[in-house]
Amino acid sequence: MSAKPLDSDVQANYVGAFDGSLTFGEHPILLMVDVCTAYIDPESPLYAGVESSAESMKRLVVAARAAGVPVVWTRVEYEPGGANGGYFYKKVPALRMFDKGSPFGEWVEGLEPEGDELVVTKQYPSAFIGTDLADTLHAQGVDTVLITGWSTSGCVRATGVDTVSYGFIPIIVREAVGDRHPGPHEANLFDLQAKYAEVVSEEQALDYIKDRS
Repeated sequence: MSAKPLDSDVQANYVGAFDGSLTFGEHPILLMVDVCTAYIDPESPLYAGVESSAESMKRLVVAARAAGVPVVWTRVEYEPGGANGGYFYKKVPALRMFDKGSPFGEWVEGLEPEGDELVVTKQYPSAFIGTDLADTLHAQGVDTVLITGWSTSGCVRATGVDTVSYGFIPIIVREAVGDRHPGPHEANLFDLQAKYAEVVSEEQALDYIKDRS
């Protein structure tokens, strides 16, 4: 996925206010945000054409497992009719794709949890809201969260903001996230980098993961 770079005046406007940086920590996890078929099946209203980011995620998962870096997965599931979905479910009717039992909520082929990898079931955009993910990661001594998944302007963004808010270093892997349109995708990566996270290449993420082994 590509988009025209943001206008130079937008970038210049951020200089001096939002140009800090974070460094990788010592104890990471790889977080797979909502890697489900709803985003890659053309029959789904949430279809986003993000297949290339799925391939990037596959490479990251292989590297993480080889290096002993924990892989954590999130999924969305609602009671039929969205009884536990609140106003988010009302605002986005397409979330019915994640009603319990829907095939669109299933994992993407080749991107499935293995063994005792943690799976977090959520109902809201952030992986941290309404879940015990923050407590679990703090208890395990995690300091860095490598974030991949879908979609950039939705659950990836919300999770990135809450990652830093809960005291972890958020690292967004550019090639391993995606959205249905390049405009929101690029704008949100720009804003995440400016204010909340570090946006890195797949190559940088792979080098970092391999250094953990």
